[in-house]
Amino acid sequence: MNARTIDQHRDAVLSLLAPLFRDRATEKLPLSSLTTDVDSYRGRILAQAVDSPVALPPFDNSQMDGYAVRTEDLAAAAALSPTTLAVAGRIAAGDAGGRLRPGTAAPIMTGAPIPAGADAVVPIEQADPPRFQPPESDGSAASVSFHAPVPVGSFVRITGSDVHQGDRLLDAGTRLGPAQYGVLAGAGLTSATVLRRIRVLLMATGHEIREPGESLAAGQIYDSNSVILGQALRDAGCTVTVAPCRSDDADDFLALLAEAPEVDLIVTVGGVSAGAREVVRDALGPLGVTFQHVAMQPGGPQGLGEIRRPRAGSRVPDSRVPDSTVPGGTVPVITFPGNPVSALVSFEVFLRPVLRRLAGMPRPDRDLRRAPLAAPVDSPAGKHQLRRGILRPDGALDLVGGASSHLLHAYATATALVHLPVGVGSVAAGEPVDYWSIDD
Repeated sequence: MNARTIDQHRDAVLSLLAPLFRDRATEKLPLSSLTTDVDSYRGRILAQAVDSPVALPPFDNSQMDGYAVRTEDLAAAAALSPTTLAVAGRIAAGDAGGRLRPGTAAPIMTGAPIPAGADAVVPIEQADPPRFQPPESDGSAASVSFHAPVPVGSFVRITGSDVHQGDRLLDAGTRLGPAQYGVLAGAGLTSATVLRRIRVLLMATGHEIREPGESLAAGQIYDSNSVILGQALRDAGCTVTVAPCRSDDADDFLALLAEAPEVDLIVTVGGVSAGAREVVRDALGPLGVTFQHVAMQPGGPQGLGEIRRPRAGSRVPDSRVPDSTVPGGTVPVITFPGNPVSALVSFEVFLRPVLRRLAGMPRPDRDLRRAPLAAPVDSPAGKHQLRRGILRPDGALDLVGGASSHLLHAYATATALVHLPVGVGSVAAGEPVDYWSIDD
């Protein structure tokens, strides 16, 4: 069988995951200042349009610290003949506004309600004296002078000047950030209905893998793939359940799969090549996952399909026995090769942009940029090679590490994925190539 192109496999992944874009489940997030689970609020997408149940602001209030006045009382005020008014009771934010008597000025704080009868606010620095005063020593009201008239409405925030009652606050599909959560809470709403995050079951596989911190026997390695893909999936807006399979036995894999919680997508790492005891191929091939080679390096062995989750106690099914899986809905499966660089490059190429679109993230696709290579490089002409690189201050690309799929440290130092497409056998120093920036 001929190898697929990257574009062909990317289209197949997108087709497989297309149903996730339809009929998304929703959930409610409480809007409370007492919330401590901040991660649940990052990057969420509003599922339903929201109209405001109240006007914002809900009452006329002061834009400044100053004096609430009747503009008619200051109509004759002038620099050489100021108007002097008696100081009324102070109005703080949270107070009732009360009523302002003619011939008086009420000290008012920012956000405090405008008293009935007042129609403007004079900032404190424009009053004489430019500070709030206590009552006179004999208990009589202090006075304050003004040297100019003011227009009606000066420094008054009018009811509904931001939002009228019934106005659309936010449309469905809005990505929620601080301002969006704030306007919902400011309108008195107690929750926001958002799209539920895509739930992913991540299964890194291999008889040799162990949890970091455990003692390693001969031939064993630490499981970096669960960390690599787990974080990559979370960065793409998913909720991740990690269930590593430390066995190359397909029945052990199926047992883990049967016990896992309900998810929207299964992602596996390892066990997909053409060798013996390829656990993912052995377990999922009979369930409907197909495996093929993609003309890319690293990351050639790939698989995808749709399966029904096996029932507890299932063994690898015989293709002639249709009742070996539980009835009901299916779940999509994406399988990646097991070398760490292969797994992460595969995620970048095939899965990251789809998941970021599902999560409503800005710029779901990496920007394709172009820069010259600092040194010559050879590439297999029959494959699309993705090499790790660093963009130098002078704008040239240095390749780091080699083409091998185990060089994770080199990937960790890289800032770019450099594209050497099918048909390119070599690139000379100074020749421009395409790359993705991966340091953002």
